[in-house]
Amino acid sequence: MMSCQFLLLLLLSVGVSTVEVQRPRGVPLSKRQFYEEGKPFTCLDGSRTIPFDRVNDDYCDCQDGSDEPGTSACPNGSFHCTNAGFRPGFIPSSRINDGICDCCDTTDEYNSGATCQNSCRELGRKERESLQKMAEIAKEGFLLKQQLIQEAKRGLEDKKAKHADIEVGKKDLEQKVEALRTVKETAEQPEREAKERHLKAWEDQKAVIQMEKDKTRMAEVFLELDDDADGFVSVAEFLSHSELDSNSEDSFTEAEAQELLGGEEKVDTVAFESVWNNIKEKYISEAIADTPAPVETPPEEIREPDNDNDSEQYPEDDIPDEEEDEDEEDEDDDQDDRDYKSPPTTQTPEKKDDDDEGTMPPYDQETQSLIDAAQKARDAFDEAERALREVDDQIKNLEKEISFDFGPSAEFAYLYSQCYELTTSEYIYRLCPFNRVTQKPKFGGSETNLGSWGQWAGPEDNIYALMKYDHGTGCWQGPNRSTTIKLTCGKETVLTSTSEPSRCEYLMEFTSPSICQEPPNLDSAPPGHEEL
Repeated sequence: MMSCQFLLLLLLSVGVSTVEVQRPRGVPLSKRQFYEEGKPFTCLDGSRTIPFDRVNDDYCDCQDGSDEPGTSACPNGSFHCTNAGFRPGFIPSSRINDGICDCCDTTDEYNSGATCQNSCRELGRKERESLQKMAEIAKEGFLLKQQLIQEAKRGLEDKKAKHADIEVGKKDLEQKVEALRTVKETAEQPEREAKERHLKAWEDQKAVIQMEKDKTRMAEVFLELDDDADGFVSVAEFLSHSELDSNSEDSFTEAEAQELLGGEEKVDTVAFESVWNNIKEKYISEAIADTPAPVETPPEEIREPDNDNDSEQYPEDDIPDEEEDEDEEDEDDDQDDRDYKSPPTTQTPEKKDDDDEGTMPPYDQETQSLIDAAQKARDAFDEAERALREVDDQIKNLEKEISFDFGPSAEFAYLYSQCYELTTSEYIYRLCPFNRVTQKPKFGGSETNLGSWGQWAGPEDNIYALMKYDHGTGCWQGPNRSTTIKLTCGKETVLTSTSEPSRCEYLMEFTSPSICQEPPNLDSAPPGHEEL
């Protein structure tokens, strides 16, 4: 596109001396050879041949309209505007002699009587100025591009050198990590053994404490069961504790109680030890059994406070039938609730408190010293391993930059890790080249991803003219958002415009010196002529 503009500027910048080439009105110079006066004219589509005097006779003889290039007789014809001093062009033949000057040289209104002024030279001057300005911008941008290319080359060399240095440092760090791993594992072995010894001693201590508690409880239970205080627990005394019945479906019989007592009628404190092991999980202390269960207030006794305004707010006559039905259903539900009785609370056997033994005592000085030494070794190893991971990340990022496609001469490398913003009346758009594009409400709100870096997407002859960002945040009941970045030549790197030509598909223009091409040397342009 830019090369075409430079070519046009080259044509417009040559001298304005002209050479008139005779041909029928409305015929471009490129087709002059088909219109030779005095010879029969063959329609350009080859459909027929007619005498030359029927060209531009205001009657359409050819299907393609080529016999009437200078009249409006053919609906599909076209008229060539010479526009000397400006750009030549074509208009539909229907606009010939319609009273409106479409050609800047006024040649389309040769027989309408319209008053027109030839504005081609003024239009040509303005266009030359505009194109000249664009050429100057392109020239400056191209010079900046050369600087960016040199900087990219130096940057690439620096990255490669840094990559090599980090690789060397990585090997040293890997050796350090392995050495510290050995130190850590060596320090952890005595630490682990010392902790195990400490834990075993604590478990043994807890077992002794639990045994003493069990003996104490056994003695208390023996006294509870020995109702007559004769120093023996008998079958009759056992029968008062039905929870000891192994078969809860039947009544607790004397035979079952005697079986629990080891077949004896009664046992003393020594024999009770073997009995205790069989009943201690089921036995319920008489003190707990005698404690009355909390009395629950029946549902019908719980009443809501009276509301004096209920009758005024909801008079019975105004209650719809549906509401009455709902009230009846609610009453039925309430009745069901009253009819349902909660099952009696079952007293569970006393369970030992896991915290009765207390907390594990602190480590002794020798064990604590081993733990501190092992922890110090772990910290050193973790620090070295973390440093190694950071080095791996640096290498990965450097390799990504070194291998990235930043253009034929890495002219786009300077955009890496940079971001550019454009603020509109509603949103703040943010472009981070080779990363992603976002949109954020100007007056607060969450950020929306308009696409992450995909690939260069320009045409084959200029692939670096477009950037494509895909897989953005999904639209409501629509596709994921995506953005196309159109790069244009400029002295500055600026995000200049944004639009949404299709739903969830955004188009932005981004100026950069890196896209500028070397302009032609207009000062050395060869002389030429303009056709009339």
